[in-house]
Amino acid sequence: MNVRVSRAKMGWLGLYAATYLTFIYLPVLLLPVFSFNDAIYVAFPIKGFTLKWWEEMVAHEGMLQSLRNSLKVGVAVSIISTVFGVLAAKAFTRYRMPGSRALTGFFSIPLVIPLIILGIALLTVLTTVGVSLSLYTIMLGHVVICVPFAMFIMISRLEGFDQSVEEAAQDLGETPWMTFWRVTFPLALPGIMASMLLTFTISFDEFLLAFFLAGDQLTLPIYIWGQLRFPKKLPSVLALGSAILLATTILVTVAMMFVRRKGD
Repeated sequence: MNVRVSRAKMGWLGLYAATYLTFIYLPVLLLPVFSFNDAIYVAFPIKGFTLKWWEEMVAHEGMLQSLRNSLKVGVAVSIISTVFGVLAAKAFTRYRMPGSRALTGFFSIPLVIPLIILGIALLTVLTTVGVSLSLYTIMLGHVVICVPFAMFIMISRLEGFDQSVEEAAQDLGETPWMTFWRVTFPLALPGIMASMLLTFTISFDEFLLAFFLAGDQLTLPIYIWGQLRFPKKLPSVLALGSAILLATTILVTVAMMFVRRKGD
């Protein structure tokens, strides 16, 4: 009887999981389908197969410039956020600090504040102190929201290996810096790579903060949003969205592989 109940529960859970995944991913998976459709309207039936929207995408200078801007911002944000995340994780996992739980909650605040509120706040502060909006202000906003992700990834990584290895290195005469470089850094490298890949993906895909802090230098999500006002531009935007979907999936998959990888 219990076996039958368990099988029935598993069947319902499987049905629920399949329905949930279909609801989440089916609309996204339709992007590549319509990016090859020989029509400017997103509708079935498919008119025919074509690559002209992909050719139009790679030939558009404005699109390529916004892509370069997003890559610059994403790379810079991933490096800066990971450096801060490593330092914070090192402090939280290797030292006893009063109020460490409160500090952890403080660092987590950007994760729970609505991005539109955070964007307005940063815009108000920057314009008040006279800072011109540019790619650097976008980097600043993205670092604010990416540091918590990097910190939590590195905390889980630094807590996952034996600290006695670091203590042994210091007992043998290594300085704290050389201990970190020769012992901690190689062991934490999978987490560092995962942090950089994940924060790069977050920065590359982020729209709201970039919208408030961009000035006249557009990132790719802002460019896509602007092109949606023109029906004739929609197919090339779908092609671009398909390319971003593929690249993001690869980056997140690689990041998760690094997170799960165990040090030797």
